[in-house]
Amino acid sequence: MVGFIIWALIGAIIVAIGIKDLFAKKPVGFWANAETTKVEDVKGYNRATGILFIAYGIVFVLLGIPLLYGQNTPFVVISIVGAMLETIMIMVIYSIFIVKKYRVENWQKKRPHSM
Repeated sequence: MVGFIIWALIGAIIVAIGIKDLFAKKPVGFWANAETTKVEDVKGYNRATGILFIAYGIVFVLLGIPLLYGQNTPFVVISIVGAMLETIMIMVIYSIFIVKKYRVENWQKKRPHSM
């Protein structure tokens, strides 16, 4: 039971990050310690990223349900493997769909040249 509570708290933190991202004024970061993607539609980009994090957090909590049966049950493998696959999936969704839709193409060329 304690394992599930900790698992659910981590999921709730991820959902809270998603909610914060929904209302952010600047483009939110997805990758740790990396420059934020340059986007034209900041509101749409933040909404898509926020929804992605909220969905990730909810699925993360649901994947923790096997922990309710104890931490030594073989069903815990479902939680671990599921969390790994879910993490890979959000990276793929972010990279292929969100960045592709909202990224400014050749953003260095669109900046005014300084002299």
